[in-house]
Amino acid sequence: MAITRDDVLKALSTVTVDRGGTTLPGSGRLSPVVIDPGNRVMFSILIDPSEAERFEPVRREAEGRVLALPGVSSVLVSLTAERGSATPGPAPGAPRQSGGPGAAPPRPPQGNALPGVRHIVAVASGKGGVGKSTTACNLALALSAQGLRVGLLDADIYGPSVPKLLGLSGKPRVIEGKTLEPMQAYGLKAMSIGFLIEPESAMIWRGPMVQSAITQMLRDVAWGELDVLVVDMPPGTGDAQLTMAQATPLSGAVIVSTPQDLALIDARRGVTMFRKVSVPILGVIENMATFICPNCGAASAIFGHGGARHEAERLEVPFLGEIPLTMAIRETSDAGRPVVATDPDGPQAKVYREIAQKLWGNLTGAPAGRAAPRIVIE
Repeated sequence: MAITRDDVLKALSTVTVDRGGTTLPGSGRLSPVVIDPGNRVMFSILIDPSEAERFEPVRREAEGRVLALPGVSSVLVSLTAERGSATPGPAPGAPRQSGGPGAAPPRPPQGNALPGVRHIVAVASGKGGVGKSTTACNLALALSAQGLRVGLLDADIYGPSVPKLLGLSGKPRVIEGKTLEPMQAYGLKAMSIGFLIEPESAMIWRGPMVQSAITQMLRDVAWGELDVLVVDMPPGTGDAQLTMAQATPLSGAVIVSTPQDLALIDARRGVTMFRKVSVPILGVIENMATFICPNCGAASAIFGHGGARHEAERLEVPFLGEIPLTMAIRETSDAGRPVVATDPDGPQAKVYREIAQKLWGNLTGAPAGRAAPRIVIE
């Protein structure tokens, strides 16, 4: 049975957003409704970050109303806040918020969006092809090697790499309602859209669908107690990055770049975007800093050298370190056996561990090396 937008809007007209009875479609908060060929329905609800807790019951009710429609296979509903743009019009009789076009963007909501998760760190890049996913994976493993409880979320909807990097296959188990149990490898808890789709599927999704998918992979996964959730972001500064920055209290972001000027131009955009949404920059990493010949061991600056370090200095953000371009990193990544886990005493793993130690220090203001002691009361 084909589902139409009118069907969805009719179902949502029974959902109210305030005591005055304003309906969700009539509130000005509802994004365009997207229905894919598989009758999956996606839309988002526009809120101010301070309204997230109040609107979570509205989100759940809207999801339930649409899911009850005959023929609907699944529903993805997210709460989103568009910083720097017009906020939704207030319901009749509601007070207007102060501020204007020149007002500074609100800070991200305080507290943990995910119960039990202490810090959420985005690993981002301004462009693709700079080794961001490999860096995020090995960085998560290096943090775990310090005794921290670490999760890895693959938010790169269009190009999920975590299943390949960790050598994982299959689908996650549903443990309660629609809550998914994260996959596990090398001591990490992991979730990726790649676990939920066929490997060769093309993700032809629009903005609201991407936003909803990322929000649900954050919220509907049983992450448990984590010291750090590392998020492998898609490249660029689009919907996915804004969703993470606006809907999640990120502890900070790490920018990955290669040394050459073309990559650095895009890295600057990444820094600027996170600054505009008040997300701290925890540091910049220069990836593929030098090529290490596997035969003679000589180093060659194929992409230049030091560009990311100089850019970090210019932007006045921390520089976390340089990662070489080596056969070992490439081969272990392709084999699903990341170098930090499979060769923990090797030179490449040492580089990642040193970067992770600096990152943890910037994140907590305390030296790394081991997790904080846990006090058990019996």
